[in-house]
Amino acid sequence: MKTTIGVFFGGRSTEHEISVISANQAMAAIDRDKYDVVPVYITKQGRWYTGDALTDVKNYRDIPALLKQCTEVYMRPILGDYTLYATERKMFKSDKVAALDVAIPVLHGSNGEDGTFEGVLETIGLPYAGCNTLASANGMDKITMKMILAADGIPVVDYVWFTDKQWFAHRDELTEKIESRLGYPVIVKPANLGSSVGIGRATNREELAERIADAERYSARIIVEKMVENLQEINCSVLGDCDDYRTSVLEEPIKSGEILSYTDKYMGGSKDNRGMHASAKRIPADLPADETERIRHLAGETFRVLSCHGVSRVDMMIDAKSRDIYVNEINTIPGSLSFYLWEAAGLKFTDLMDQLVKLAFKRQRDASQKTVSYDSNIFAMGGGTKGAKGTKGVK
Repeated sequence: MKTTIGVFFGGRSTEHEISVISANQAMAAIDRDKYDVVPVYITKQGRWYTGDALTDVKNYRDIPALLKQCTEVYMRPILGDYTLYATERKMFKSDKVAALDVAIPVLHGSNGEDGTFEGVLETIGLPYAGCNTLASANGMDKITMKMILAADGIPVVDYVWFTDKQWFAHRDELTEKIESRLGYPVIVKPANLGSSVGIGRATNREELAERIADAERYSARIIVEKMVENLQEINCSVLGDCDDYRTSVLEEPIKSGEILSYTDKYMGGSKDNRGMHASAKRIPADLPADETERIRHLAGETFRVLSCHGVSRVDMMIDAKSRDIYVNEINTIPGSLSFYLWEAAGLKFTDLMDQLVKLAFKRQRDASQKTVSYDSNIFAMGGGTKGAKGTKGVK
């Protein structure tokens, strides 16, 4: 029998459309002789739908018409129940729509790549490809990610972070801190978004306030980084788990301005909506051998230190003048799943998807060897509220 893969995509995210493109690319690459594929589209309102019409990206030009061809579904929060159920049961028909064996989340950005969706899958117990809840959350949040990497000796640029409420209450003090510690120019970012959304460059106080006002539209946590002015951006994908992984060839994205924009990343400067692989880039990146190996090493270390799993992309920065190398961020569910980097390394997209399924089942087997509960019953031994944490003895 074939293994049934549920591919989850869309979601309540500013990167919703990119997720749709990436997922459709991934579904087209899956070997249908080995696997059955069930698309699960999550709308911007958080509702789940499945149906064959979801596998054609052209249908998303008219979402209401698309959803009329689909079935709205949900999953029960019951360990071991991997079934998709119809929200509206038709007379004399079962409400079971599909039974999944494994999930591949292709959800970019908040409410999907940040560990929230992964937590749902872990509650159900459904095997899935990609980072777990902890690694996803740490990888998504640029502040905690940099703290963890810096603590392990991985180079990151200097930064200042704060919340939107702190900025409102202590704007002058934070401005002075940024200016004294970082100087200008700086890059302002929402802490938990990707795809260059809400990111901007500031060269003075007025621009700093404007960029922070934009960033706080998307996130309660803001990070301001020292800008690498002589910037050369290099990306490297990593595949496997934190104990056994390999790195891809390197790419150098070609940007149209001072920072890599949303359009640069996903449209290649055009309007064809072909995803991350359509962006202008050099593959392999034209770098000396020692820098290439250093970047691949740092990408692998980033993946390892954050306890990542599946396929990720680590974005690096080189100061073209000093040749210092920094880790910028990790994308735990990268655009187009970075298949183009693996194809350049000799691994076909179909084989990449097969590897992700195998990694999902391997993690489940490994996890099944761990103890998750203690086999005792304090109630049968006369235990009760007496001595429980936070309680007083009851007479």
